[in-house]
Amino acid sequence: MSADSPFVDHARRDFLTTSASGLGAIGLGAMLSQDGVLGPRSVLADDAAAAVNPLAPKAPHFAPKAKSCIFIFMAGAPSHLDLFDPKPKLNEMNGQKLPESMTKNVRFAFIKKDSAKLMGTNRTFKKYGECGTEFSDLLPNIGSKADDILLVRSMHTDQFNHHPGQLLMQCGRAAFGLPCMGSWLTYGLGSESQNLPGYVVLTAGRGSSGGATLWQSGFLPSVYSGVRFRNAGDPVLNLGNPDGLPPELQRAGLDALREVNQSRYATMRDPEIASRIASYELAFRMQSAAPELIDLDGETKSTLDKYGVNREDLKVKASRGGGPGQYGIFARNCLLARRMVERGVRFVNIVHASWDHHSNLDNELKYNAGMADQPIAALIQDLKDRGMLDETLVVWAGEFGRTPLGENRNGNPNATGRDHHPFAFSMFLAGGGIKGGQVYGETDEIGWAPTKDPVHVNDLQATMLNLFGLDHLKLTYRFQGRDFRLTDVAGNVLDRWIA
Repeated sequence: MSADSPFVDHARRDFLTTSASGLGAIGLGAMLSQDGVLGPRSVLADDAAAAVNPLAPKAPHFAPKAKSCIFIFMAGAPSHLDLFDPKPKLNEMNGQKLPESMTKNVRFAFIKKDSAKLMGTNRTFKKYGECGTEFSDLLPNIGSKADDILLVRSMHTDQFNHHPGQLLMQCGRAAFGLPCMGSWLTYGLGSESQNLPGYVVLTAGRGSSGGATLWQSGFLPSVYSGVRFRNAGDPVLNLGNPDGLPPELQRAGLDALREVNQSRYATMRDPEIASRIASYELAFRMQSAAPELIDLDGETKSTLDKYGVNREDLKVKASRGGGPGQYGIFARNCLLARRMVERGVRFVNIVHASWDHHSNLDNELKYNAGMADQPIAALIQDLKDRGMLDETLVVWAGEFGRTPLGENRNGNPNATGRDHHPFAFSMFLAGGGIKGGQVYGETDEIGWAPTKDPVHVNDLQATMLNLFGLDHLKLTYRFQGRDFRLTDVAGNVLDRWIA
């Protein structure tokens, strides 16, 4: 293009009117926001911060109780009947058939209705704490934290297969391409960490059915996606510099990229450009922060022992929980989660699979519960001892429950497992403004369906957002002509959960 071209003058005028004044306003807004001059949930403050850094802290809708969340997702659906919801009547009715009226219009994943029979549990339950909440004999350590725990026994969901159920739990609907909870939370509040992602994912076990769709950002800018940290080697793939690249040269290259991207952003206002700038800068800072984070040498032997980082796997015949070393990996993930929220990470998702126990229930559940019980209890106590539990929400959940009926796939008369069960399941929460020491909701005498205070997955999500000072009806993002939200068109805040 010729320097005399009228398009050059037009481009210069555009730059001066949009870029110069626009970037100045962005900078002013960001500084005013940091200095507290702009009020809560200021549009100028949020827009300015998002333009400079999409993960910059944002004001909530109202005063929050929680600052960070550790969501422990037990993919595959743990059995509520064997862990959290004792049913003596189910044991009494062991081997009996249910009336046809109860199963007539019910869809099962594998159970054959004509020969299905009720199956009791071999587990025993004990009361824990001053509150007297009952937990299975497989969860003695978690039971010891009963006074800090809200145990919900009346959860229900719309989905009876794993991937749809996991999407509903993480994304609010059983559909692809939607942002997950961690993405919504970092979109709504940003992150307080300068050197780590706002949303981190830690995995263990054999892998969940939903895979990476459970930590996607969907239609939100990609900077809000979960970043998966690995259990061994470099914490994040391709984070380190190639041999021969000095830090000064890398910094110079990043500065040049930032200038180009900022110029393009000033013209296009595309949030993905801001995400790109923020991602490059965050990756640069993470090169020193991430290795320090996963280095546990600074932790005391007492702390490592409490979490069980160096434990050996339980020697039972079980295969659903993953390969060798899962006890140590899961314990390490729980300890890393505490270290992350200490450093300002907003949302940590620990995903373990699988709890899909269609057979060999006693051994498989014993293995998985043994893996989870000690580290989770240690995490709750560690957060409490450090004065962090009040502002850190800890959540334990699967995607649905398991049937009171024994699994009778292929006509096998020896039922040793349970099928998928969306009508009732249990989960628990602690810290982050939750009123501990209570049981919420009830199911019928065989654990088939809620009889008191039913809780849908969207109710859980609405209440979690409320604990972070976010109104689930107002936390929206316009996409394809519609204002989307995590809870879609449902969800109620459960005030009795909140301290």
